Amino acid sequence: MEASNEMGLKLIGFWASPFCLVVEVALKLKGFTYDYQEENLEEGKSESLLRYNPIYKSVPVFIHDARPIVESLVILEYLEDLLREPPLLPADPFARARVRFWVDFFYKKIVPPLRSIVVKEGVEQEKVISESTQHLRTLEQAAAEEFPTETPFFCGDLPGLLDIVFGSTVCWIRVLEELTGSQMMSKETTPVLCRRIESFTGCHAVKEAMPKHEKLLAYARRLRERILALNAG
Repeated sequence: MEASNEMGLKLIGFWASPFCLVVEVALKLKGFTYDYQEENLEEGKSESLLRYNPIYKSVPVFIHDARPIVESLVILEYLEDLLREPPLLPADPFARARVRFWVDFFYKKIVPPLRSIVVKEGVEQEKVISESTQHLRTLEQAAAEEFPTETPFFCGDLPGLLDIVFGSTVCWIRVLEELTGSQMMSKETTPVLCRRIESFTGCHAVKEAMPKHEKLLAYARRLRERILALNAG
């Protein structure tokens, strides 16, 4: 099946959002052609975003023939149903369940403390950095023990769901490390995850979608200053 924009595909997203990045990467890996609408969330939300996602009022929103699908993991499942090749999930049911578990772990245990790093200060910030680091070490152990280490990606020679979810957040991990002077991942402490990152960021589809480090760092600093000022007021 050759995907084209005759299918009426459109993504409403924000360049700095890792939740939008996972959808962009999946679309590119599967070879879909789609229109893209950038939301300037620093200025507000567009009428089309509020119309297509009236419940959460957030990005990403994926539109297929004028029908909106929201929430990044829901969109990825939809893309997998729409076009099976290349697959985001392994064929074996147990392997699929294992991938889903670690994706769930990543979003529930790693992402929340990562998101709070940018708005915390002092001891509270150190605490969430430590929490993020600890959970990344847990994922490192799983990557070494539950998945093949001789392949470039978690489940083989092609990037899958866990690679996309984890890899799309790494740009933020690196920004947060620089912002705070911390080190949550390294080739010494998380060697398997670092190899996965190298494989993932080496993909052409990922290079096209991944935000530039300096641009993302500048945005993170603006975001932090704005939130801290609001909290202080």
